[in-house]
Amino acid sequence: MKRTGAEIVWEMLEHEGVEVVFGIPGGAIMHTYHPRKNYDVRHILMRHEQCAAHAADGYARVSGKVGVAMATSGPGATNLVTGIATAMTDSSPIVYITGQVASPVLGTDAFQEVDITGITLPITKHNYLVADVSELAEVIHEAFYIARSGRPGPVLIDIPKDVQIAATNFTLPEKEIDLPGYRPVGAGDPALVQKAADLINGAQRPVILAGRGVQMSGAADALRAFAERTETPVAYTLLGKGGFPESHPLALAMMGMHGEVFANRAIQEADLILAFGMRFSDRVTGNLKRYAPNARKVHVDMDAAELNKIVQVDVPIHGDLRQVLEQLLPLVNETQHPAWLAQIDEWRAQNRRRDIINRPENGHLAAPHFINEIWEATRGDAILVTDVGQHQMWAAQYYPLDRPQRIVTSGGQGTMGFGLPAAIGAQVAQPDAEVWAILGDGGFQMTLHDLATIVQEKLPVRIALSNNGYLGMVRQWQEFFYGKNYEATPLINPDFVQLVEAYGIRAWRATNRREAREAIAEAHVHNGPAFIEFQVAQEGDEANVYPMVPTGAALHEMIERPLIELEKLEA
Repeated sequence: MKRTGAEIVWEMLEHEGVEVVFGIPGGAIMHTYHPRKNYDVRHILMRHEQCAAHAADGYARVSGKVGVAMATSGPGATNLVTGIATAMTDSSPIVYITGQVASPVLGTDAFQEVDITGITLPITKHNYLVADVSELAEVIHEAFYIARSGRPGPVLIDIPKDVQIAATNFTLPEKEIDLPGYRPVGAGDPALVQKAADLINGAQRPVILAGRGVQMSGAADALRAFAERTETPVAYTLLGKGGFPESHPLALAMMGMHGEVFANRAIQEADLILAFGMRFSDRVTGNLKRYAPNARKVHVDMDAAELNKIVQVDVPIHGDLRQVLEQLLPLVNETQHPAWLAQIDEWRAQNRRRDIINRPENGHLAAPHFINEIWEATRGDAILVTDVGQHQMWAAQYYPLDRPQRIVTSGGQGTMGFGLPAAIGAQVAQPDAEVWAILGDGGFQMTLHDLATIVQEKLPVRIALSNNGYLGMVRQWQEFFYGKNYEATPLINPDFVQLVEAYGIRAWRATNRREAREAIAEAHVHNGPAFIEFQVAQEGDEANVYPMVPTGAALHEMIERPLIELEKLEA
């Protein structure tokens, strides 16, 4: 049967199980948009292509499916680039479809012509410029396979206008995909798995470092079984949060630059590090020369390029984490480490006198207070989406999770503006879930125009805005390391409540803990989108994220929050 290239796009999206596309039409993609109404694929009109990219990312992370974003050529395509880079670094499976100028004028600097495949080559798993409509169906089929298999990631398909218009005989691809040089790995090398098991059985102070790979491989249950069998405490990366239940006795906390003191100390004192599905980011390790100096190291990762890339390890295992854990389980002894866990508990107890949540109410509001109140209202069952900055770190610290795929945040790129559109994608993926977007006043203003999308699509996203009148994380660094020279960080903000109400969204403002608690309770039960502006401390102890590992310092050399007076704590 004959189909145009435009029709083939929608035929194949249906075939790949796509339910929704996030995008904005334009001249070079208009031909593809034209037949969309004939297919059972929802389209959500965003207000900026970068937001389309982030919404597809949020959708993918929550649904476990491949997200799809669509844009026109030139500026439409280049506006996707930040979202593509974010998806690449954080291993999100996205297919991006862009229109392109007609093939005969490629290379002539035609109107809205940009070499988007060249631009995105370093930030995609693979990309395509389709030259022949007869190849389009197979290209789309391959793109989805590449995006979701192995270490997931973004794939871009650039389709010239003449290819969208051209017709060809169309049949659904049936053959199994076979790409030379691309072989997603399964189980690990048995000899290396046995070597790892020997190290595990001999360890006295082991620590597991759980990354995003735990959730991407579906290894959460296997990880819990392994941790319990070997009585090994589990720390997690920012993107690994939720892969191991934080209420579990063996759960530590987030590690790294803004990780908890006791988690970082455990890593530095460990005699065995088990790195599962994580990549040893600089934000996790601190000074590499003094990282976990007494520990042997085992690293399991789907991506062979990550093994021995940053940290040299004793046992590098290239494999799917769930399968490797299933290989390890029968090889490791049922073990107990009472002295090691007691030491960690002692370090954990010392944190209590520094935790801002334990301070008596003083009429002021700090971001950890309202994040903790959101957790109390939702009992940790909400999907948490964050932007980037101080509020992101506080969300990781003060909203514990017991389930996978319940946090959506930009890790590797730290993309400001990510939170609001990613929350749109998360809400579309789970329409009956309670989605809270934790945003800062800086990042919110980068993508707030997509409040219109929330209203148009009737999405009950709840937005918690931490308003401190600064680019907060940069200001904190300026306070600590630049003599309080707050250069280019103060913000003159609008009246956020009035602004949001202009979009038709219910809004509240809170300036203290009582008002925060009351506003959250109302937003929690509100039937529709909701927005709360929390006016929080601007400077000083309550306005800074603790602990903090300074650049160049070892992981245990943290700046800690000042001690709370014991009398106030006991009161």
